[in-house]
Amino acid sequence: MAGKLIEVAALVEGGKASGGPPIGPAVGPTGVPIKDVVDAINEKTKDFKGLKVPVTILVNPEDKSFEIKVSTPMASALLLKELGVAKGSGEPTTDFIGDLPFSAILKIARMKQDSLNALNMKTRAKTIIGTAFSCGIKIDGKTAREILQEIDNGAYDDQLNAEEGA
Repeated sequence: MAGKLIEVAALVEGGKASGGPPIGPAVGPTGVPIKDVVDAINEKTKDFKGLKVPVTILVNPEDKSFEIKVSTPMASALLLKELGVAKGSGEPTTDFIGDLPFSAILKIARMKQDSLNALNMKTRAKTIIGTAFSCGIKIDGKTAREILQEIDNGAYDDQLNAEEGA
């Protein structure tokens, strides 16, 4: 894709992008068929149904080509979806909204691996656990501090190492 590119950033619901704002008004003047762009976005975001997904659309107005880049939803949104609740706790240190298994933390850490500045699965998992703490979510029935201490003591090394090799 050569030439001067127009970049359009949008936050869309997974699998439900439409030709309305912000996509239509930004892409329409370039001459690229909006339906093609929307269909491509919906195809790439279909696995994130019910979540707001950041997308970037790169349009080349000269040859009418476009490229869609999809980022993963925020870690907090993934945690809340995994838990099946709409919002986190207003008092996360005392009012817990739910409990997730450690395997769910690993799943989200895997999904976010390209966007987290973490060198390994252990660090990614600890980052997601920190987010779970701020949402008021326990892991395996324990607080984030307890789980982080157990990780530091090697209690989850087998699961973390298995993920690292996957």
